Amino acid sequence: MPLLEIEGLVVHYGKAIALEGVTLTVEPGELVGVLGPNGAGKTTLLKAVSRVVPASGRLSFKNRDLGPMPAHKVVGEGICHCPEGRRLFPELTVLKNLMLGAYLRDDKDGIAADLERVYGLFPVLRERRTQQASTLSGGEQQMVAIGRALMGRPSLLLLDEPSVGIAHRLKNEIFRAIRDIRDSGTAILLVEQDARSAMAVADRIYVLEHGRVTHEGTPASLADDDSIRQAYLGV
Repeated sequence: MPLLEIEGLVVHYGKAIALEGVTLTVEPGELVGVLGPNGAGKTTLLKAVSRVVPASGRLSFKNRDLGPMPAHKVVGEGICHCPEGRRLFPELTVLKNLMLGAYLRDDKDGIAADLERVYGLFPVLRERRTQQASTLSGGEQQMVAIGRALMGRPSLLLLDEPSVGIAHRLKNEIFRAIRDIRDSGTAILLVEQDARSAMAVADRIYVLEHGRVTHEGTPASLADDDSIRQAYLGV
């Protein structure tokens, strides 16, 4: 049974249709990538799953209907959203930003263990834990944002454009961590502009264009598609 099932998802912004009949699944422990041009509806898709924007259609997580749930209840169900632009609290320390991800939890030992897990994924955050988030580089801030989401101990992690505005070296570290998170058993729905990086870590890929799914398959199968190679891989 899929962990996340989306069927016929529709999202409107006023009279404009952002998503039109999107259907996709994420299996337990699977990393699913979503590619597409700007304005295709990728960020809206993640916001619909986390219930930040209203949507119609079927949204099911662990066989439970997400449709009527408010965003904070969705977090409690095991879905944590790492949004585009990181959205940290700049005047708070790295540690306090991380701990905000565990605000629904009261298991002190588990929280401490997950904090160590985050430091294991991103060792620089242990060194920077008492610094204000605003003093970090863009890549380090992205590490904090991912770590904060992990502190909710999600079954499904929603990642929106984790490589935007990040130096190449730190981008490699972040994608290594994304692979490690998936390998530890956390399912990931990844929206990413860098098609090569996404295809290097994903188990399956969906392509969104004009609010619709136009392609679906493994990275290997999509890399053999001439239209995908030309549009997203530059070959």
